[in-house]
Amino acid sequence: MNEANYSEVSEFIFLGLSIHRTTQYFLFAFSTISYATIFLGNLSVVLTVIFDPHLRSPTYFLLANLSFVGLCFSTSTVPKLISDLYSSHNTISFQGCILQMSILHVVGGCEMVLLIAMAWDRYVSICKPLYHLTTMSPQTCLVLLTGAWIIGLIHSVAQLVFVIHLPFCGSNVIDGFYCDLPRFIKLTCIDTYKMEFLVTADSGLISVTPFFLLTISYIFILFTVWKQSLGSLSKALSTLSAHIFVVVLFFGPCIFVYLWPFPTVPVDKFLATLDIYTLRNKDMKVAMKKLSKQS
Repeated sequence: MNEANYSEVSEFIFLGLSIHRTTQYFLFAFSTISYATIFLGNLSVVLTVIFDPHLRSPTYFLLANLSFVGLCFSTSTVPKLISDLYSSHNTISFQGCILQMSILHVVGGCEMVLLIAMAWDRYVSICKPLYHLTTMSPQTCLVLLTGAWIIGLIHSVAQLVFVIHLPFCGSNVIDGFYCDLPRFIKLTCIDTYKMEFLVTADSGLISVTPFFLLTISYIFILFTVWKQSLGSLSKALSTLSAHIFVVVLFFGPCIFVYLWPFPTVPVDKFLATLDIYTLRNKDMKVAMKKLSKQS
């Protein structure tokens, strides 16, 4: 594969969420307000957990890191979207597209591990409260956090190493508002069947496996608490409902995008928007509600 094959495309053009200028202005206002809320909310969670001595538990340590990851996730896409909606200059350089995909998959892989760690923390806290601080020691939390970022980095590198040098000789138009592997691969001028299979096997399975593990773990927690007492079940349901909602909103779009045969229907854009906005707002609301109760 010579350089001429893949040097013809130096930038990509986003079709965005709408071609109508009036709708774009509405989306610009919505995106700006939403991102400001997400940014300030998640930042408040991180800073509060760092500086409040009463929030030194493993739960809030993981929550603060989940908020930081959510902040990184939204920052990798939303500011660019806001800029494009304002200027209608919907382009991104080849290097910028690769960087955006790298960040998305690093923080995405990291968030999956953190959600599993939070499920484990909830299990120990609810089912074995006397062992909570011992099991979820600061050293254990640091190991979990380090492992989450390492797994995210490995996941990202494993995805991009196969696509970074793909030849582009046709269209450079991406039907969306950010770079991601399914649409990126569709623009290459080679047979993408094997590449699509690799992406599905990697991102698809890495999405489905934690989702089922989390689902089983929450069912096990509820079943264990149900056997102990009805009152505890109600408390467990109240505690876990927010976590379950976050898990569904995070993994739902991921599973659809990466296990569906590279979707081209508009619902894909809707799910991407849902993943970036609704989930991050939910994380922020849950965090701030918990933090306010501690104050």
